[in-house]
Amino acid sequence: MAGWYVSGFASRLRRVGVLAQVAQQDRAGEVDPFIGTSNGGNTFPGATLPFGMVQFSPEASPVNAKRMIASPGGYEFESKQLRGFSLTHVEGWGCAGGSGDVPMLPITEAVTDSPSKDFRFQYAVGFSHAQEKASPGLYQVSMANGVDVALTSGLRFGMAQLQFPTGKAANLLVRTSDSAVGSTASTTHIDRATNTIMGSVTSGNFCGYIGTEDRRSYYTLYFAAHFDKQFRSTGSWHDGTVQANSETAEGGTGYGAKGFPETGHGSGVWVGFEPGAMVHARIGISYVSLANAEANLKAESSESTTFDSVAAKARAEWNRRLNQIEVTGGTADQRRVFSTALYHSLQTPTTYNDSNGEYTGMDGKVHRLAAGQRTEYANFSGWDVYRSQVQLVTWLDPKVGSDIAQSLMNQSVEDGGRWDRWTHLSGATHVMNGDPAAPSVAGIWAFGGRDFDAKAALASLVHAAEVPTAQDLSHDGCPVECVGQRPGLDQYLKLHYIPIGAPAWGASADTLEDATADFSLSALAGHLGDRALQQRFVERAQYWRNLWNPKAAPDGGYIMNRNADGTWPATDVDEDNDSDGKRKPFTPSTGAGFVEGSAAQYVWMVPFNVAGLFDQMGGRETATARLDRFFYEGGKPAVTKAGPTHAELDNEPSIGTPWLYNYARQPWKTQQLVRQVLNTIWLPEPKGLPGNDDLGEMSSWAVFAYLGVYPAIPGRAELVVGSPSFPRAVVHRPAGDVVIEAPAASAADFYVQGLKVNGKAASKTWLPENFALQGGTLRFDLGAAPNENWGSHAGDEPPSFEAGRSR
Repeated sequence: MAGWYVSGFASRLRRVGVLAQVAQQDRAGEVDPFIGTSNGGNTFPGATLPFGMVQFSPEASPVNAKRMIASPGGYEFESKQLRGFSLTHVEGWGCAGGSGDVPMLPITEAVTDSPSKDFRFQYAVGFSHAQEKASPGLYQVSMANGVDVALTSGLRFGMAQLQFPTGKAANLLVRTSDSAVGSTASTTHIDRATNTIMGSVTSGNFCGYIGTEDRRSYYTLYFAAHFDKQFRSTGSWHDGTVQANSETAEGGTGYGAKGFPETGHGSGVWVGFEPGAMVHARIGISYVSLANAEANLKAESSESTTFDSVAAKARAEWNRRLNQIEVTGGTADQRRVFSTALYHSLQTPTTYNDSNGEYTGMDGKVHRLAAGQRTEYANFSGWDVYRSQVQLVTWLDPKVGSDIAQSLMNQSVEDGGRWDRWTHLSGATHVMNGDPAAPSVAGIWAFGGRDFDAKAALASLVHAAEVPTAQDLSHDGCPVECVGQRPGLDQYLKLHYIPIGAPAWGASADTLEDATADFSLSALAGHLGDRALQQRFVERAQYWRNLWNPKAAPDGGYIMNRNADGTWPATDVDEDNDSDGKRKPFTPSTGAGFVEGSAAQYVWMVPFNVAGLFDQMGGRETATARLDRFFYEGGKPAVTKAGPTHAELDNEPSIGTPWLYNYARQPWKTQQLVRQVLNTIWLPEPKGLPGNDDLGEMSSWAVFAYLGVYPAIPGRAELVVGSPSFPRAVVHRPAGDVVIEAPAASAADFYVQGLKVNGKAASKTWLPENFALQGGTLRFDLGAAPNENWGSHAGDEPPSFEAGRSR
């Protein structure tokens, strides 16, 4: 957001130094945290550090009173009111869920009615974007009630600065029970002697409105808030009862019959200050204990810590991370979108252990960091981030990647051996499908994350892929929250595909995801030198062929649902694209058997053996014609919201497809298509993120796309080559920088005319694993017209992997 429009607020901020000049290479100045706060991006604009435990951000009231929340990210750009400023959020997730913990709201009126009368709107305060600003590590707003709010963050604590107006009441509501989708318990206590508010909230309920499997609590957050001004008054409420002069409150909201808290339930406290006071609060959090929340606050701050110093440290840490990818040139809009995408890519997973190394595990017990582990991470959307986000994070910082892999393994051990697909704090939520831990761990190893017990992780993942559990056989939670790591595994092992009727979200999609997981286990086994295991799982990875029906549709073969007896159903139930439940013939637009996509979109999802897929389609030329129809309609790009027979590059099943033209030996089409996507659906505005950011996955795609390389093969570190957007980019890595030079790069010049790799001319449209690991220099010659000769010959295409060979 550019500029301030409220001079009084701006002048007050200048007095405390918030708008002070920053040093050169201030990449944080290119970041716009409001990108993605509209159009379903579900990002949040508040203050956090890279991988921070705290995300201190506004919690908005929904625009429509029929809705229970503004958005899963807690904030929606279209909102007109704020109901608090919460300590925790999750970047870009698509499901309404936990977090949004302990919203605090400064108000300028007496507390007479219970804030729990309606947690969405009761006491909510208006605001406008003209009076709001956000940058990495800092959020500021002047609310309609005259209170100026500024928020910043350390790793495990947040800091708030509240300037109350004169002549009005100065009260702060601490809505402890009102996490994003409620709570089952909360406690709050005011200590007037030390001007401290402390308490806890027990919550969870991620995707709990979809099914009852996750309509439960699985974490408790503890907080300790220290204020620098005397409390002049106190009070509390529980459900509909309001009690002045009280100092304690207890009671959660519950989750209601539909997975959202019902109005009229909850608890919290308020404190009053001198009218016109400037109040500072330092707030430590922990998922272990109140004592640890205090210890975290003490370890990272003191009573003399200033708001300015915390904000400056946060910006400096963001600049350190963002400058790991230096870019030169490009337009201001390109740099803003790129830097913001990198910013979003580095927010999750989040730090979960306390400063003393303790954390609460999936088993509810307190654990300590493993030997050699620096950080335990939480909040892992496996189905999303295995595609490119964990690769980017590990590429930039192998130690972070290693700790992510160790954290995933820790979670598995604590959860009885299950590697859950979607973990939120200490909860296994089972959301989405497939077995994404396998490509995630393998991808981390491939991109240089080696400081974890990879052999033990591989052995555990292999065991889970070969020995069905009772959870794998269960339909509990299905379709969205199937409880098994590999639902339907017994059928997969027997039939070599998941049939109709097996536990799954979508039988076809689950088969494809499991095949990708099997290939990733093969890749990790190969990297670790276990050739027998590598061969066994690369053979299993080809099970996708068993769902290939060459006569599925008039335009060719498709992956489609199959009966357990091997027959193809004459009709199917369209589970995803409409809700009428009627049986109908197969068409490429069907969602039957698929997850957040159609048969036409999933037919391309064999990223480890594209050559084999093209063969099944009838050859490279036929496959290329199908790609053309997939991406274009009437000569115009059809890449989002163009219907189920076209690409949806706002969601994960389609995001690898633009790079497939390299395999078709027509790389100029990848170059054009990726640039078209970046120019049209990635924009420097709130709606400029094309869909749920999914904990940085979509943003990581944009980062790679801008650089002109992409990790297309799960579990491996080959990079498919596109076209860089900047004349120069340097990826700083501990093992060696990657330098990407494209002097002619411009809006008109994006077609590759030639490429030199480490000074030698290269025609291959991909880079080997050792380039990503060791670094090197790419020099692109770009022009305004396609060069249909470069990268178009046999052997120029990226490798595909089949049983016993790669080609």
